[in-house]
Amino acid sequence: MSADPAAQTSPAPDVVRHLYVHVPFCPTICPYCDFHVLTRRAGMVERYLERLEAEAAQLAATYRTELDTVYLGGGTPSFLRDAEIEALVGSVRRHLGWGRLENTLEVNPGTATPERAMHWRALGFDRASVGVQSLDDATLTFLGRQHDAQQAREAVTTLIRTGFRVSGDLITAVPGQPLESDIQGLLDLGVGHVSAYTLTIEPGTEFARRGVTVEEEDERRGFEQTEALLTARGLTRYEISNYARPGQESRHNLAYWQGRTYLGLGPGAAGHYPADGGWQMADGGGPRAADVLTVRRTNPHLHEWLTGEAGEAEPIDAPEFVTDALFMGLRLRAGVNLGDLSRRSGLNVPQVYAAPIEVNVARGLLALDGEQLRATPDGWWVLNRVITDFLEVEVTGQDAAGSGSPS
Repeated sequence: MSADPAAQTSPAPDVVRHLYVHVPFCPTICPYCDFHVLTRRAGMVERYLERLEAEAAQLAATYRTELDTVYLGGGTPSFLRDAEIEALVGSVRRHLGWGRLENTLEVNPGTATPERAMHWRALGFDRASVGVQSLDDATLTFLGRQHDAQQAREAVTTLIRTGFRVSGDLITAVPGQPLESDIQGLLDLGVGHVSAYTLTIEPGTEFARRGVTVEEEDERRGFEQTEALLTARGLTRYEISNYARPGQESRHNLAYWQGRTYLGLGPGAAGHYPADGGWQMADGGGPRAADVLTVRRTNPHLHEWLTGEAGEAEPIDAPEFVTDALFMGLRLRAGVNLGDLSRRSGLNVPQVYAAPIEVNVARGLLALDGEQLRATPDGWWVLNRVITDFLEVEVTGQDAAGSGSPS
């Protein structure tokens, strides 16, 4: 890997440098999907774009933005027609600016043509996350995908030729999937980044209703085989599910894993906001405003969002900031710098959390090198259990390390 992308200087705490935009529309709903998605209906996209413009203006009036990254996810952002995506980008640029380092568009292979790829590049996108999922037609059929393997190959090739940095998404642990062929085929196309996620059966999905299951041994086998195949071809596993050639890491997703603040725009979008934008709990409960470091907000789903409903706000105090940062940061190969986390949270993290650190180091689930704490491969596999040990620590007012600066 190039210079460690996880080792970055913290920006000023009142500046937000990352923006996520949710586009909920899809051509069809995949049987494994539990995101906020829906098929488009007459007039719905127009109403969505009008509300998006208003929400972008509201965010701009509340928060100071100097964007490094913008990420359009979904849903299927590339399912928007050319004029629609142009209007969306215009709203973002007018009110919030545009990413100076990276601007990502999620792309369904069936929507990518040379003409559309050039249009996306002209709008300012330079990175494409392509939902390949597999290069095996039988696996794609099982997953309910509307594209075939040839369309996926053509989409990736087209985007690379148009100048995009391309990330390919793969789903692993699918029954009968030729995983080695999928990985080799994707790398042969020239992608510099691969996101490999285990098939997960979420409640309420079509797969759950059908009784589809994933065996843990198949999940673990896919987890390990994916790493072996990708690292053998020169990609580095920089996060549990993400691999990249040097310099090809997702800068936007790194902001999530590093616990940075980011705005969420659109229905169902989540954001991690500076506390200085103001917040209130519906019941008046929660920590005092002086104790709040950041706020997590989640927008309501489309119909409520269109009416201007506010959604949910969760104030984050120092202990929760630390456990969130550990849960996200330990996903990274580089792990978390405890000194930096102490400065950002205002807690003496090595002292307050000495017991769970020592226990999990002894178990072989964590490794501590100076101030750098990271999860081992075995620790990655049971990260939820590791974080539970940290959640059980009782933090008192005597544990402060100084003034926190969370961004």
